[in-house]
Amino acid sequence: MARSQQADRELTEVLNQLWILDTNRLRPGTDYIISLQGKAGYVAQGSNYARDRARAPLFTYVNEDKLKSIETYLHFVNLLDNYEMSTGVQEEVTSEELKENRLFIDAMMETAVMKFAHGYLSNKGQSPSDCDQFKRQLYDIWFRLYHRDRSGGKDSCGFEHVFVGETKFGREILGLHNWVQFYLQEKHDHLDYKGYKARANKNTPDEDDHVLNLQFSWKGLVKPVGGVFIGVSPEFEFALFTIIFLMSTEKRTSVEVKVDEYLLELIVYRNGQCIGTSYPKLLSSNQWD
Repeated sequence: MARSQQADRELTEVLNQLWILDTNRLRPGTDYIISLQGKAGYVAQGSNYARDRARAPLFTYVNEDKLKSIETYLHFVNLLDNYEMSTGVQEEVTSEELKENRLFIDAMMETAVMKFAHGYLSNKGQSPSDCDQFKRQLYDIWFRLYHRDRSGGKDSCGFEHVFVGETKFGREILGLHNWVQFYLQEKHDHLDYKGYKARANKNTPDEDDHVLNLQFSWKGLVKPVGGVFIGVSPEFEFALFTIIFLMSTEKRTSVEVKVDEYLLELIVYRNGQCIGTSYPKLLSSNQWD
């Protein structure tokens, strides 16, 4: 179903407001430094070989003290080690993990970004105006477990797929669209950055860009291309993708928007009442330069 231009214009305004409100976004060159290096090559579907066009890691430096000083990042990082990476393996959620999920949602709800998203969704009749009920809605969208692999128990949730990453049958990487997880996995030598992806006729990305298309291997498997926001706060991504998810009933929703200087395609897949996956795809940046 083609979305109306009116809807996309409104969404563009809303998402740019989230961008302006994201005061917890880290500053490139100051709070973190990345090294893009070479342009990644073609990887055939199902192949786990990729030529390494980047000898060094993507992240040269991240100010971890700053990360730990911001409440939402602190709780977010605590969640990253709570998941079994293989689909088909039933997740067990402990009471401690439930508490960590709730602390993270509570911290997000203190931010201007999530308060704005709540107000917008409530005005649109997509979310309850009561804050506690909205927190429950966020929990269900992102943390409720479901079957991704039909052979086992409830083995996945939106948060795990998008922010942590999963593997399927030990053969392919699913998800892993978050820069903090990318950085931490790279730091622990689980992830190897192979280079950036860019369309032949588009500008080469630069180290200040907050949205990139990346190629990497993780625990021996290759992701031919994955779209990732760089430096943005966890609440920004939660707010952005929750709005797109709730404003559509489609199995797959794709919207083209201009956020700050980036022309993006934002993609959200629905798994019942939960997010299946969500990620940005950079179409171009600085396109008016």
